[in-house]
Amino acid sequence: QVQLVESGGDLVQPGGSLRLSCVASGFTSGYYATGWFRQAPGKEREGVSCISASDGITYYTDSVKGRFTISRDNANNTVYLQMNSLKPEDTAVYYCAAKYHPWWNIGCPSNEANYWGQGTQVTVSS
Repeated sequence: QVQLVESGGDLVQPGGSLRLSCVASGFTSGYYATGWFRQAPGKEREGVSCISASDGITYYTDSVKGRFTISRDNANNTVYLQMNSLKPEDTAVYYCAAKYHPWWNIGCPSNEANYWGQGTQVTVSS
């Protein structure tokens, strides 16, 4: 049974940093792409950043480019989202997702995800 477990969400002041982690288990191979999505109250879930299974191809939504960095440690089945220069508009529940395919389509559409984590709350406020 596939499981994705996120951690690292917190309350942080504007301009601060957080690192989210997502540990994957239950996959029979490393042949899966992963990504981070977020959903703010009253808004649709959006793809924040995603990364391919093994060749490091990444995508970032425009609003986080230059501030967020996605990475993955395949040896430990973990994907990270380093978030710097956080803004109040980054406040949301952040979800880790995985797709049983090595790549995402452009924009990492959420309907391509096969598995989801439970989410972790990120609040950016002074």
